[in-house]
Amino acid sequence: MKFLRKISQKLSRLWRRRIFLDHASTTPIAPEVDKTMRSHKIVQFANPSALYTEALEAKKLLNGSRERIARILNCRKNDIVFTSGGTEGNNLALLGVFEAQLGHRMSKLGNFAPHFVTTIIEHPSVLEVFKEIERRGGKVTYIPVDEKGMVNPNSIRAALKKNTVLVSVMYANNEIGTIQPIKEISKIIQEYRRKIKRQNSTWPYFHTDSCQVPLYLSVDCLKLGVDMMTLDGIKIYGPRGSGILYVKSGVETMPIVFGGGQEKGLRSGTENIPAFAGFAKALEMADEMRERESERLKIIRDYAITEILKNFPKASLNGSADERLPNNVNICFPGLNAEFAVISLDVLGVCASYSSSCRTLKEDSSSYVVESLGKTECKESSLRFTLGRDSKKGDIDYLIVALKKIIKQNLVEPIPFQSIRIPPQFLETEEGEN
Repeated sequence: MKFLRKISQKLSRLWRRRIFLDHASTTPIAPEVDKTMRSHKIVQFANPSALYTEALEAKKLLNGSRERIARILNCRKNDIVFTSGGTEGNNLALLGVFEAQLGHRMSKLGNFAPHFVTTIIEHPSVLEVFKEIERRGGKVTYIPVDEKGMVNPNSIRAALKKNTVLVSVMYANNEIGTIQPIKEISKIIQEYRRKIKRQNSTWPYFHTDSCQVPLYLSVDCLKLGVDMMTLDGIKIYGPRGSGILYVKSGVETMPIVFGGGQEKGLRSGTENIPAFAGFAKALEMADEMRERESERLKIIRDYAITEILKNFPKASLNGSADERLPNNVNICFPGLNAEFAVISLDVLGVCASYSSSCRTLKEDSSSYVVESLGKTECKESSLRFTLGRDSKKGDIDYLIVALKKIIKQNLVEPIPFQSIRIPPQFLETEEGEN
């Protein structure tokens, strides 16, 4: 396998055209964001916790970035906690609430352990945290999804208990792009709060991992009715190592990183001023471009799904066809060795994935998300193609050509490298292509 990867990397450099179809994993930094960061790296280098003039300017920039983000999230600026990205944000949200409730609140309920509700298709940075919470004595209920990857809000209602402190449901899935009914789930949680009439507390809290959605869906926390929300700069053409956790005023939580007490005491460490300024710029651009970019990508997404299913009759779409992110195409090819397919596509100039990128470092890198749809035969035979701002219809035409080269009788065979031939029309991007 290592030898094949090395060969694919060398051969991929020979082709003049590279098509990136893995935007759910990461996005390039937008030029406007890079420009913002560069300007602040030169001017605002000081520690915002200090008292001299440069430090005060840095603090002003940090607070300005917080205010810009808060306007888009429709929340108070003090509700924004800067983080290093989605993984840290999810860890802080879940472990922070667990530690806070375990420490003093839950002791008033006798021997009940803090209880959490989530789904079986959450990102590893959520599911792995819940495993740790269980190891520490917490209780977790994992809600299944239907064949389209949708969560039934009534299942959330049935799982709520008097000792439930938090519900975490991903806004849209990173693998299959399914969009969950967040507003409906929020109403159920709010009704439950009123029903039990708990005094001086607002839990169960509602957390949502929204890292995949700012480019395509509103992240208005007030309208969504969430208490905590995680966002990641790497998913929105922002800087690496940047993200935020929205924490609604009144949510009882604890830090998981200790030190100087920055970010309201929830995230110690000197703030990365240029990165957070870049994140604010990226989120503003996402908000401004959201509607037109979503409409543009829906056309390309639907074209891709149609063309793939037409050319590969045994293939099937994973996830909902309707409640789906505009940029997500996840297809099951029965009998496919997805890992070999990704490597083979790389040789032909196409960047794609076969499960969550955060799972590929695991020994078992099959897709538990696809398996949860009841498609056990597809958990190691599915490919994910996710579009971005540079994606065009011509990219899909090229993808179909590449797929035909590597899929034979619904089985993937290692490509004889000497036989690779790319049609001339696909070697360079044509002007006017859309």
